Amino acid sequence: MNESEIITVIEKQNRFFQSGKTLPVAFRTEQLALLQKKIRQREADIAAALREDLGKSAFESYMCEIGMVQSELSHMLRHLPSYAKDRRVATPLAQFASRSFVKRSPYGTVLVMSPWNYPFLLTLDPLIDALAAGNTVVVKPSAYSPATSRVVKELLEECFPPEYVAVVTGGRAENQRLLSQKFDYIFFTGSQSVGKEVMRRAAEHLTPITLELGGKSPCVVDRTAKLRLAARRIVFGKFLNCGQTCVAPDYIYCDESIADELIAEIRREIARQFGEQPLDNPDYGKIINEKHFFRLLGLIAPKKVVCGGESRPDTLRIAPTVMKNATWDDAVMQEEIFGPLLPVVTFRSIDEAVAKLQQGPRPLALYLFTQDKKTASLVTSRVGFGGGCINDTIIHLATSNMGFGGLGESGMGAYHGKVGFDTFSHKKSIVDKKTWLDLPMRYQPYQKLYERLLRLFLR
Repeated sequence: MNESEIITVIEKQNRFFQSGKTLPVAFRTEQLALLQKKIRQREADIAAALREDLGKSAFESYMCEIGMVQSELSHMLRHLPSYAKDRRVATPLAQFASRSFVKRSPYGTVLVMSPWNYPFLLTLDPLIDALAAGNTVVVKPSAYSPATSRVVKELLEECFPPEYVAVVTGGRAENQRLLSQKFDYIFFTGSQSVGKEVMRRAAEHLTPITLELGGKSPCVVDRTAKLRLAARRIVFGKFLNCGQTCVAPDYIYCDESIADELIAEIRREIARQFGEQPLDNPDYGKIINEKHFFRLLGLIAPKKVVCGGESRPDTLRIAPTVMKNATWDDAVMQEEIFGPLLPVVTFRSIDEAVAKLQQGPRPLALYLFTQDKKTASLVTSRVGFGGGCINDTIIHLATSNMGFGGLGESGMGAYHGKVGFDTFSHKKSIVDKKTWLDLPMRYQPYQKLYERLLRLFLR
């Protein structure tokens, strides 16, 4: 789509929003219900596209993408009338007689830019929240997941006219053209490097943004952890989607006294979940493209590999790989891995671990395996991170009842459920002042009596 076509789409969306058609709650619920129906009808097509782009099984596609989108839709359809209501708040005595309330209003025309690793979930979830809040939306899916982007475009065009929801496909050129335009809100999910560019371009128009980025999410395991269960849950979270998950455990940071036992359990669990030959497992995914495939191979230190390490360039598959005795200076520890490589770093005490984590960038997620409540409290309160789990991985984002988002280098803002509705809504603070009484104390000429009354009201 060229620049003039993009400008035309945005102008049409602005006019549609300004007409007030998106404001009634009944309209919003009707549109979300239509989307829910169409997703059910196109479920097989969506799953096939996800397999083509990322090698996902039908089960994983539903569990991690289609089903979660349906869950967000169901949540919004149940709660939207409540979320959209004006909220009455207390009025100070000095403002007598009046009524104070907060009105949630949509921003207007929103740009949603989504990534390739969960191309259906991370496109539809923010779209649902934006539509629930009453906005019009321009969607820009990733060029790296073309099959899913194609299905998303077809699906949304079946549901909505372009003046309400428009899909712009393409690559960097289209991204740049979109970011050069003025939107009322921008929601971006992707890498930190691109996130910085999005923030810079948004600043030119003073456009508010949400950034969902990533980072090196640690998985801390102390000596009290139930290692067999920890290994099972770590392997699930790490190697889901072939490690291409923004909240995947990036590395294990464990007590040196249990490192060998934990690694042994992880090796057994990899064989249990993926088989002795994971590269032959039809339900094990693939790396998105050759660029990322060879980048990941460059992060492997062969002498430290204690499990996996095998790869197949023809299928873009890398076996679940564990590296023992990793150090903070290793190549694999210098960037977010975003693939099926799991380095293991050790600490001598939990205080040492906390101090180290406090020094680094704040990750999108943190996972802690422990049976010690004091340790859980220490780590979760002292270390900065977006969100996480105690004695599990990843599942904190699989709910519409809590917000999901990053902190610092891993992003800003959050979404899901009510938090998502609020993200795409501006909260107008309004005082409705009554006309049957007008206290004179605020008007000049000021009088001593009124000053004493004012001090009583405002103390």
